[in-house]
Amino acid sequence: MTPAARIEAVIDLLGQVIDTTRPADALTSAYFRSRRFIGSKDRQAIITRLYRLMRAYYRLSWWVRKNNVEISARSLTIAGLILDKEHSPDSLDRAFSGERYDPAPLGRGERMMADALEGKDLTVPEMPEAVRCECPPWAEESLRRALGDRFEEELSAMLTAAPLDVRVNTIKATRDDILARLQAEGYEAEAGKHAPHAIRLFGRPHILQHELFQAGMFEIQDEGSQMVAVVADAKPGEQVVDFCAGAGGKTLALAACMANKGRVVAMDVLGKRLDRAKERFRRAGLHNIETRALSSERDKYVKRHQGHFDLVLVDAPCSGTGTWRRDPDKRWRQLGPGLETLIPLQKDILESASRMVKPGGRLVYATCSLLPDENEDQIAAFMTAHPQFKRRGDDLSLSPARHDTDGFYAAVLWREAAV
Repeated sequence: MTPAARIEAVIDLLGQVIDTTRPADALTSAYFRSRRFIGSKDRQAIITRLYRLMRAYYRLSWWVRKNNVEISARSLTIAGLILDKEHSPDSLDRAFSGERYDPAPLGRGERMMADALEGKDLTVPEMPEAVRCECPPWAEESLRRALGDRFEEELSAMLTAAPLDVRVNTIKATRDDILARLQAEGYEAEAGKHAPHAIRLFGRPHILQHELFQAGMFEIQDEGSQMVAVVADAKPGEQVVDFCAGAGGKTLALAACMANKGRVVAMDVLGKRLDRAKERFRRAGLHNIETRALSSERDKYVKRHQGHFDLVLVDAPCSGTGTWRRDPDKRWRQLGPGLETLIPLQKDILESASRMVKPGGRLVYATCSLLPDENEDQIAAFMTAHPQFKRRGDDLSLSPARHDTDGFYAAVLWREAAV
């Protein structure tokens, strides 16, 4: 592909991201599946530019509005190419030639905007702080309450790409062995700083085809997500529920902690996701997991198993504000329910799941959110309504700036034993 054809592909993809509610990674995968003629280097260049634009959406929009141009995939791309110093207005004229696979020629307003932006920086002091930090209006008040004087520091830390972390499957290997093997093969890798089985890989290697991954020796999982399983502390022989198991990442971590002894019940209202997770369980060599699709958070199975489990993990559906490094489009478009739906849903899920905890057992509530509305506020309200649950120790609170992980929250509550 020519550089100009790459730009046209970026505009096409960004337009799809703006106009649909499908996740950006799913749209990108579908785009390249239908265009197998696009080579790997071109794909990487297109994806890199697309994600740079998505991470700068509010700042680019500020510049586009300032120059009286309508916000669109095309205008944002033009602004991004100039502000990133990849093009001058004259070179853009040549790239936007309208020939075959090249973008259509610049309009008068687009060329005037390109001229006005030449030599400017993407972020400037006169931008409002929330714009500089790419903070969406719907989350600003809550994030300021949560972060205080760390607001700009934390949100700025989410403007870069997320690292690639893997969790070593201790059923099959040790972290030291896997780390040594990867380093010997030339991978730039180091042990994680927080989770005991985490390895961080640099340079975004294509690790999914590695024989160690194919053999179930490790799983891709952010180190913050791994820490949720660490604080849950599932033990061999216990009866455990992963109430919102989804694709099964935390289920795998819990089951490995249990050394294949005891039982983990992976539950979710999305039964198809559980079906896909079964292949991950098989590859990992874990035999202590069973799956159960739920009709809702108040499925009859929950009532029939009240007080039955040693540990219940509720990895609640949430706004995903802690994952903005990984999913930058979640900042400026709504891919799922809003807070007005999520907060009461989290409350219902937590209350229903708590019924399954036996006296003396543990309830772990977790989100990948930084918002207190979804975290501390939920736990405070739950404990007020259910005084038989007590905290032991501090909550887990991870953030990109302080820990270089995705943002995660987890509270561990113990149900008082019957007297």
